[in-house]
Amino acid sequence: ISLRAAGAVAGVVLEGHLQRVAVNHGVGISKRNPTIADLNDPLKADGVYDLPTWRKIQHLADIRNYCDHKKVREPTEDEVKELIAGTDAIIKTIF
Repeated sequence: ISLRAAGAVAGVVLEGHLQRVAVNHGVGISKRNPTIADLNDPLKADGVYDLPTWRKIQHLADIRNYCDHKKVREPTEDEVKELIAGTDAIIKTIF
């Protein structure tokens, strides 16, 4: 199993979910292909969720970047597990 691939897929799922949340709440996103961070900031600013949730999503986005970009460092197994579990939790609690 590839940790990078698993983390990348979880990141895509999280990003897609945040895009749906933005649409559901009528939150305007200026970028055509927004990243997790591009979605996270306006969702928090519009009160869709609180600061601790914003921080958690930002942390998950950082782990996703380790998975997607070779230049930083390899993601650890624990980080990828955290990304998968965190994505699952966000999908179940933020609509």
